[in-house]
Amino acid sequence: MTPASLSNQWILQPRLSRNPALRLFCFPYAGGGASVYNSWIEELPETIEVCPVQLPGRENLRTRAPYSRLSPLIDELANVLGGYLNIPFAFYGHSMGALISFELIRRLRQQHLPQPSHLFVSSHRAPQLADRTSSLHELPDSEFLSKVQELQGITEAVLGNSELIEIFAPLLRADFSLCESYVYCEAAPLECAITCFGGTDDKRISTTELDAWRAQTTSRFKLRLFPGNHFFLQDSRQLLLRVISQDLKDALRPLPRARSRPSS
Repeated sequence: MTPASLSNQWILQPRLSRNPALRLFCFPYAGGGASVYNSWIEELPETIEVCPVQLPGRENLRTRAPYSRLSPLIDELANVLGGYLNIPFAFYGHSMGALISFELIRRLRQQHLPQPSHLFVSSHRAPQLADRTSSLHELPDSEFLSKVQELQGITEAVLGNSELIEIFAPLLRADFSLCESYVYCEAAPLECAITCFGGTDDKRISTTELDAWRAQTTSRFKLRLFPGNHFFLQDSRQLLLRVISQDLKDALRPLPRARSRPSS
């Protein structure tokens, strides 16, 4: 299967811009799917082509086993997204998605592929900091879900639905395994600007851990906190999107508009 045909499954694009100035690839949190970004497609300006990235084990890729280690997922994502990097682009990742987007940029750099103009990371400690929950994925189901609930690692909508819990528990365990088995390797900071977001009531991630992302860029860094917990992107969505839209507008000022689209 070619990268182009894979991309039809991995990148959901309900609205395609005729002449996008930039593509914003959005990576989900643990247990989440690409659909969590569906509303962004209509709420961000048409010049921004929102590309929610689907990961195996969820929604339209639910028949594929989820990855429990980061490196092989990054290998596949680099292959899948290659044909979509022909115009300026940016990454947004929430929680687990922040870690995925960060390591994907480093992999693209290793392969001498285009780099994003901006990285948005949300509700995840800086990658060079140790994970304090390194063995949750090894706990029995009931204890595992209880700990995840304490850490605000699962949305209330899923938590209150026993059928969804049964479906999402194996996926959550795989996603937590992916994050908890991650080993940071020293490398040069990224050249793109980084904006880091967090929730004021997040029990998992401190402001200090968010601010530590500034060490991962040689360009501009901003830290913004929004009302809400680990999943503030739901309750504070409109405010969050205004900040993202403005940052992308600033990032595009020195860049020309592109005309081409990837072949399908």
